[in-house]
Amino acid sequence: MPRDNMASRIQKIAQQARLTFRKNGSSSQAGSSNNNKTFLENVNKLTTLLSEIRAEDLKITPRASGPFPAPVSVPHNPPVTYMHICETDAFSMGVFLLKSGACIPLHDHPGMNGMLKVLYGRVSISGFDKLDSGGGGTKKEPAAVMQQFNPPPPYQKDALRRALLRSVGEFNESSGPCLLSPYRDNLHQISAVDGPAAFLDILAPPYDPDDGRDCHYYKLMQPAAGSELQGGQVEEGTVPREVWLLEIPQPADFWCGGEPYPGPRVSV
Repeated sequence: MPRDNMASRIQKIAQQARLTFRKNGSSSQAGSSNNNKTFLENVNKLTTLLSEIRAEDLKITPRASGPFPAPVSVPHNPPVTYMHICETDAFSMGVFLLKSGACIPLHDHPGMNGMLKVLYGRVSISGFDKLDSGGGGTKKEPAAVMQQFNPPPPYQKDALRRALLRSVGEFNESSGPCLLSPYRDNLHQISAVDGPAAFLDILAPPYDPDDGRDCHYYKLMQPAAGSELQGGQVEEGTVPREVWLLEIPQPADFWCGGEPYPGPRVSV
């Protein structure tokens, strides 16, 4: 039996995403417990639909492994490409394709919900929560942090952010969706593991710099020699834990190209 005898699976996902995030993706939509319950029920329905989507539903064929990284002098060979599917004021949806060895650097999604479903390959995802400067945990101020870590230039100390390393895990096409909210796992880094990978991505609401939703990049501060985290790398056994992040420009070795979406048409 065809997998899309009525509406395509991706069309059903788009319809449910529109229903779920019709009030800009807020989990507190109108502030009432009933609205919050309805939002969570819709998120669960959307999660179920995402769990069922496969690469063939979008007419996407897994890519062969190829050498990466490419020289920076080859701009037509980006490490990551994006297939745009649809966008409304409430959400955007598309597919990211990562070459073998590629990484989407640590970045944030200000005030946004997100849902990520791997279509093929395997990705490692590290998720972080931003912490307010007056919150719990360590009370070290940026000046003290500069003593502990290999320090950036002094003028960058205002770019330091306290964060909680919330989760580290690997996902493949058999895994359920990876979820983020405005407050939990809102910052994340995504790396292809042992070959190319692709994932379906929903953001609600979409990025919009004019509305305060711009993408910022971060670097996990490298602790001094002898401490438990080395070289900005994290392992599953180290979470959850508080860390310091440095806001940085978009890394020079990361850029995202575009390519046509080959799958069923989506109406929203």
